[in-house]
Amino acid sequence: MGRWIAALALGIALAVSTGWAWPTPAAARKVGPPKRVLLLHSLGPQFPPWNTIAINFREQLRSQSPHPIDLYEASLQSYRFGAAEEQKPFIDYLRSLFAERGLDLVIALGAPAARFFLLNRPEIFPGTPLLLAAADERTFSPTELGHNDTAVATRFDQLRQIEDILQLLPDTTEIAVVIGDSPLERFWVERLQHSFERFAGRVNFRWFNTLSADEMVQQVRELPAHSAIYYGTVRVDAQGVPQEGDSLFGRIREAAQAPIFSYIDNHFGQGIVGGPLLSSYEIGRRTAAVAGRILGGETPGDIKTPTVELSTPLYDWRELQRWKVSESRLSPGSIVQFREPTALERYRVQILAIAAAFLLQTLLIGWFLHEHRRRRIAETESLQLVNDLARMNRFATAGQLAASIAHEIRQPLSAIVTASTAGLNWLRRATPDLAEARLAMETAVEQSHRADDVIKGVGALFRNEAQERRRVDLNELVEQVLAITAQSRASHAIGLDADLTPDAPVVMGHPIQLQQVILNLVMNAVEAMRDSADPARMLRIQSAVRADGTALIRIRDTGPGVDPKVADNMFQPFFTTKPGGMGMGLSICKTIIEAHGGSLTATPNSPHGMDFQIVLPRERPRPAGGRRP
Repeated sequence: MGRWIAALALGIALAVSTGWAWPTPAAARKVGPPKRVLLLHSLGPQFPPWNTIAINFREQLRSQSPHPIDLYEASLQSYRFGAAEEQKPFIDYLRSLFAERGLDLVIALGAPAARFFLLNRPEIFPGTPLLLAAADERTFSPTELGHNDTAVATRFDQLRQIEDILQLLPDTTEIAVVIGDSPLERFWVERLQHSFERFAGRVNFRWFNTLSADEMVQQVRELPAHSAIYYGTVRVDAQGVPQEGDSLFGRIREAAQAPIFSYIDNHFGQGIVGGPLLSSYEIGRRTAAVAGRILGGETPGDIKTPTVELSTPLYDWRELQRWKVSESRLSPGSIVQFREPTALERYRVQILAIAAAFLLQTLLIGWFLHEHRRRRIAETESLQLVNDLARMNRFATAGQLAASIAHEIRQPLSAIVTASTAGLNWLRRATPDLAEARLAMETAVEQSHRADDVIKGVGALFRNEAQERRRVDLNELVEQVLAITAQSRASHAIGLDADLTPDAPVVMGHPIQLQQVILNLVMNAVEAMRDSADPARMLRIQSAVRADGTALIRIRDTGPGVDPKVADNMFQPFFTTKPGGMGMGLSICKTIIEAHGGSLTATPNSPHGMDFQIVLPRERPRPAGGRRP
């Protein structure tokens, strides 16, 4: 027995850490002796969930305490054996260790450490403030606490946690309760078995407290379908082997064929589904806050801290997806973490940039289409306006040519009357001369055609019909214009030099519009020369086919011409050198020629006068036997 006690004392000595202290920012600013704190672990510093709570406690106390802290940590390893008499060597050791070092605060972490101090309070540090932390309120009575004691207690509602499992997985028929066989765990097995009787007939519970760690892993691997795992704590298995750290949980997680739940969040994010859980962070934070108040001088018995209960349900999105749990089954207000971002969330900036680019592109395309439509409408309206102006111009030109037109019609009509009278006279003779009569009739017919040509040419000037483009012989248009303007030229003693190519320049176009252009240019030339003092008044018209295959109509006069400085402005709307002119004729002519794919230019003639050149694309010659497209 003495050998066993000696070994136990050695284990206790090794379990007590050499005291350590850290300077906090507050301590660095305040001179004074450090506050000595003893933190007593239940079983050991690496047993979950107390190890996680201890980490949170240290971090919070470091940041909150205004004093330097000299923290000692010890472990109540003898608790796993359960015999009260075996704790006396540990009590003696602690008393001797701190006999010369006064403690400012003792913290019992977990229910075993809390029970140890409550049972031995008269013997160990009776005058030192005591803080119980992370002990369920069902493991001690408030009446056991004196004026120098206080607690940060916890309470988990195990019934609510089982109901949450069944709400998420309504087809569950079996729940495996993973729990160990230490004295504290035997206490909870008895409590849980009694509480879970209300679920009898609805779900079967399989208890692991009688199994070794290896048997637990094997049982988890063999669970039937529609099972769930409720992971409590395994500090010591049925063989008495302590289970420190997270190694057993990791083995169970790897072997599990069913979702895992727990009562506390120290394994959240490592494989449990979640639910209403105790918060290890909140327990550590509240413990550090109360410790700071005690070290600041407050009486522990006056500090009343609310019990740490189950938090808002917290779930791991990855586990919900793994076990196909619909989020619609979660309680209202539940928090889901570790949610993998959707493509929209992951590439939000890129998608928004692309969407913005598409939207901008769509707006630009819409704007371009709108502008294109507006342009087409404007072009149509402009073309209609040009046509109206051209028609008005034709009316004005026809008015100027009225005398010439009347003369051109009167001549063939007089010839028709003369020929017809002569023919009748030949027929009235006693012996009719049929040959002479026939000749007279032929002359009348010929003059009728001549009059008809003049009338057709004049009529074309007044038509306002929408015509399709067709083959137009430019020589014929020139001849028609020369016929119409013959009287005007003669009345002003203007000579004519017409050089029309035998290779008739044929183009595709509107004959009326092209005739109007030629007529306007000829009339401009006549008007320019009619008041000229130069007796050598000459109108020269030339048609030709240029080397590049285009058709050319060239109209030159010997009038006074224009100043070369203003020659470039001749085709601008409302530009005119005539006293009563509107300045639209040449602008209309240029618009018509450009609409036919050609060009109209004007250059001063040498030594005086103007030289107008009309260039139009010729109609492509059709292959033999081919059809016009």
